[in-house]
Amino acid sequence: MRSAFVVLTVFVATALSVAGFVLAQSTPPNNSATASGPASPRFDPVAATEAYIAKLTPEQIAKSDAYFEGGYWLRLWNFLLSSALSLILLISGLSARMRAVAESAVKFRWAQAPARTLVFGAQYFLFMTVLSFPLTLYEGFFREQKYGLSNQTLGGWLAEQCIGVAVGAVLGGAAIMILYAILRRVQQAWWIWASVASVAMLFLISALAPVYIAPLFNSYHTLDDPKMRDPILRLARANQIPAENVYVFDASKQSKRVSANVSGAMGTMRISLNDNLLARCSPASVKAVMAHEMGHYVLNHVYKGLMQMGLLMTVGFAFCAWAFDRIVARRGEAWGVRSIADPAGLPLIVLLMSTYLFVMTPVANTITRTEEIEADAFGLNAAGEPDGFADVSLMLSEYRKIHPGKWEEIVFYDHPSGYNRILMAMTWKAEHQPPGTH
Repeated sequence: MRSAFVVLTVFVATALSVAGFVLAQSTPPNNSATASGPASPRFDPVAATEAYIAKLTPEQIAKSDAYFEGGYWLRLWNFLLSSALSLILLISGLSARMRAVAESAVKFRWAQAPARTLVFGAQYFLFMTVLSFPLTLYEGFFREQKYGLSNQTLGGWLAEQCIGVAVGAVLGGAAIMILYAILRRVQQAWWIWASVASVAMLFLISALAPVYIAPLFNSYHTLDDPKMRDPILRLARANQIPAENVYVFDASKQSKRVSANVSGAMGTMRISLNDNLLARCSPASVKAVMAHEMGHYVLNHVYKGLMQMGLLMTVGFAFCAWAFDRIVARRGEAWGVRSIADPAGLPLIVLLMSTYLFVMTPVANTITRTEEIEADAFGLNAAGEPDGFADVSLMLSEYRKIHPGKWEEIVFYDHPSGYNRILMAMTWKAEHQPPGTH
C-alpha cells in the first residue's frame, strides 16, 4: 500500500504514529534480588538482560535478523522504484501528456484549475499504484507469509489494499489540490505555506483516523472484561487521561502481532488494544504496554512530533523549491514542464522530496525513537512492571532484530531495540530494589 500513498507521503510528510509494538507472553527469568539482607546477590541489570536474550533460540534470532535486515534493502528498492517511475514520467514526456489530457477533459471555467489538477492527479496516482504493485505485493503479502507474520489470505489482503488505495486516493487528491492551489498563488514562498499545510493536514488525519479510517480495516468494540478493563482505566485516570472506555480491535484477522495505542486528538482520543494482546500477553505485560502508550499522550508526543516533522518538512520543501527551479531551467522545455505551478512537474517534486526524505531517514527515525524512549521511561514509572515490559520487548524479535549495532540502531530503528528496552527495564528494576538489597 506504500505506493498508493506516494503523493500523500510527499505532501504531508512521514506518517506520525502513536505506535504500539509487538508483544507475546513469556515467563520472566528468576533473577530478582530479595530484601533478605547483605547475603543476597546484587541484582545485575546487564546479566538480567542477557538472561532474557538467552531465552531466544539461535534459529529465532537468525530469522528475526534476516527479516529486519531485509527491510533495509526494501527501503532502498522502494526509493529506487519511486525515483525510476518519476524519471520515466518526466523523460518520456508522459507527464506532460497527462497534463494535456487533464486540460482537454476539463472545459468549464469556474473551477478549471482545481479540476485539471485533480484529473492529472488521478492519472498520476493510477500510474504509480499499478507499476509499483508487484513490489507492494511481495513486501506486504508474500514476505509476511514467508516469515509467519500474516494471518491473511491473498483475497483478504487484496481487499484491504483496495480500501487503502481508496483512502489514499481521497487523501492524496486533497493533498495535490491544496499543494497546487498554494503553488498558483504564492510561487515565491510556496515551500513555507506547503509546510504549514502539511502540518495542518497531519493533525487533521491524526484526529480523524481513530474514528473514520481505522474502522475501515478493523472492527472495534468496548472491552467489557472488568479484570482487564478496570486496571487500564485506573491507570488512565491516575495520569489525567480522559477515557471512559477501552476499545478492542480484531487485528488477529491480519497478523499475529500484538499492539495497542492511545490515538486521536481532542475529542477523538481513544484507548485501543488488539485482540492478540489480550490472547497472548500476561496482565503485567498488558499493563506495561498500556502505560507506554499513555506516555505518548501525557507527554504530548503528537503535538511535539508534528512540530519536529514540520521543521523537517520545511527544510525539505525549501530544498525542493531551490532544486526544482534549477532543474526546470535546464530540462523543463524537453520534459514539457512549464513552471512550479504546472502539474506536469509533480513527478519532479516527488523525486526531490523522496530523495530528501530518504537521506533524512536517520533524522526522522531519531525523532520517533527519542519519543519512544521517553514513553518507555514513563510506562515503567507508571505501571511498575519491568518484567512485563521486558517480556514485551523480547517479543519484538518476532519481526525486529533484537540486538543491533549502535549505528545500525541509529540509522534504521524508529523504536529502541529490544535489547536496549530490556536493559532499561532491568535498570529500573535494579534501582527499585527494596532497601537492604545488594
